[in-house]
Amino acid sequence: MFSKIVKSGLTRRTFLQSTAAVTAAGSLPRMALAQDKVIKIGFLAPLTGAVAAWGKPGLDGCEIWAERVNAAGGIKLSDGDYMVEFVAYDNEYDPAKARTGATKLIREDGVSFIMMLGGDTWPGVQPVADKTGMLFSTLLPSDLGPDTTTLIAPAEVHPIYNVTGVEWLAENKPELKTAVMCAQDDALGLPSVATYLAAFEAAGIEMLEEPLLFDPATTDFAPVVTKLIAGNPDIVCLDTCYSDYVHPIAEQLFQQGFKGQIISCTADFYDQMIEKTSPEFLEGMIFQFPDFDDPALNADNINFDDPNGFYAEFNKRFPGQWGAVSWEYASIMDLWKAAAEKAGSAEPDAVIAAMKDGKGKHAFGDAQWWGTELFGIDNALVGDWPVVAIEGGKATIKEFRNIPSWYDKHGDLLIKHMKAYDQMWDQRS
Repeated sequence: MFSKIVKSGLTRRTFLQSTAAVTAAGSLPRMALAQDKVIKIGFLAPLTGAVAAWGKPGLDGCEIWAERVNAAGGIKLSDGDYMVEFVAYDNEYDPAKARTGATKLIREDGVSFIMMLGGDTWPGVQPVADKTGMLFSTLLPSDLGPDTTTLIAPAEVHPIYNVTGVEWLAENKPELKTAVMCAQDDALGLPSVATYLAAFEAAGIEMLEEPLLFDPATTDFAPVVTKLIAGNPDIVCLDTCYSDYVHPIAEQLFQQGFKGQIISCTADFYDQMIEKTSPEFLEGMIFQFPDFDDPALNADNINFDDPNGFYAEFNKRFPGQWGAVSWEYASIMDLWKAAAEKAGSAEPDAVIAAMKDGKGKHAFGDAQWWGTELFGIDNALVGDWPVVAIEGGKATIKEFRNIPSWYDKHGDLLIKHMKAYDQMWDQRS
């Protein structure tokens, strides 16, 4: 499904930049008339630049979500039914721009809730959240702390879910004994490094070298890979590298003759990686984000409405752009909508109280609000997470594994490595 983009000379990044430029300044289309009551939701994430793959596809998914909800009558509050409208602001993964965007969305656009990728941009936004009491969401629970009372992580518990891939790999491929890892040196990479180190230690897999941390400005990955595989590891871990790093690293691994196991947090646009390497090279690659046409997502425990239909519609509208976040922001909106309707109000205080009342309905099943020991606050929704492998050129869910169960057994290891990388909440504060 990526061939049209590749053959036309339009790269994934330039596609994202060109499409984001149109959307960033305005609102997504909605099925509503001028006289309808409207709830506005802020979308504050990178829509251009190196991190756009974790922003723009999520905004596209929200367009589909909004049309579905509005066609079904909107969001039903105590004072009537409301259509939903998303207002986007491109923060370019820059803390100062994120702060400007948060202020605009609240003061000028009158949003009721703001979704973010998080990471390096959250420190720029937190003063605005503290001052206004606005409810924000992040895809990175490592943003959480005891004072982030209006910040929730209801979709993914990054990077803790990465332990599930390592655990599955150790049980199903016990012959793999050694590993190496690389990551960009930033707020996305470092907590993930600590998590993978804990997971490898828990699984009895030896790290041959200290994790190789590269500058986020790196563009030439040949020397990175040469150094990475010098010790002939069984496993190469790509941590939570951005897709603009995963792709060239995978190409270099292929070109430099690596024959072992690859594990990564994400494998966005893996079809393009296969085209640049080979189906055999990426066969069995482990990562954490499924395609939503996977039959395993039709089970009764899944709390995402019509995942197969959502996936089909997304790929019809945005061919070649399905990735890790395409469904996540929409999933957050499912939780927000349910909480707002339960509370009968879109006010941030009422929504978060309703959201945290009882068990959470995570996309992959029932989950618990969790995190005090690791994040200083129980504002992360944690439960099962899928382990995904590329098989026959297609992402395939191998198993769902429970994150709290792993943590109950190995939490001390995770805390040890988080402390070593200064990633515990009290260190980051």
